[in-house]
Amino acid sequence: MSSEHYFSETPQTEFKPKQIHVVLAGHDAVVETAGSVFSPDHVDQGTAVLLEQLNQAPAGGNILDVGCGWGPIALSLALHSPRATIWAVDVNERSLELTRRNVARLGLKNVKVCRPEDVPAELEFTGIWSNPPIRVGKDALHAILLEWLPRLAPDAESYLVVQKNLGADSLHRWLEAHLPAGFSTIRVETAKAFRVLRVKNRL
Repeated sequence: MSSEHYFSETPQTEFKPKQIHVVLAGHDAVVETAGSVFSPDHVDQGTAVLLEQLNQAPAGGNILDVGCGWGPIALSLALHSPRATIWAVDVNERSLELTRRNVARLGLKNVKVCRPEDVPAELEFTGIWSNPPIRVGKDALHAILLEWLPRLAPDAESYLVVQKNLGADSLHRWLEAHLPAGFSTIRVETAKAFRVLRVKNRL
């Protein structure tokens, strides 16, 4: 078994794309996935729980998917909110390639796929959606969240899904303690061993 992680920047395993059937935002779709990305065989359970909140996604503006993998969250957001611009970011080059392919397969025109550093620094987001990469380690995870969540526009919301036994409740407390003044974090759902946290910029 490969020791490579889905958060490796440049996977060394052979790129062998495959097609899977999924349902995204109520649409039947065929997408491409491959090894060395997160959940290559299906929409993972945590992401499925998160996407049950899809009706809370804004209709327009710039919406961010942090850690896009092969694209299930970004693609779902793009289908649900066709007037919004969806930013799908990841450090894994294979994830970015697969998301680009899947954007093209679905004929979506409102998705921008890029590395984190290629997102314009001045951009604020009307929404941030993520199944964050818990297994990168606590310090790296905290750095990712502190990089992006403060970029929520006033009154905008972020939805995050975290497995309970991987520290959802401790992350909830950490977000309440470390996000800027004016931000609030609440739990909006518990389902199938996952928690969905909503972070809001109340300024």
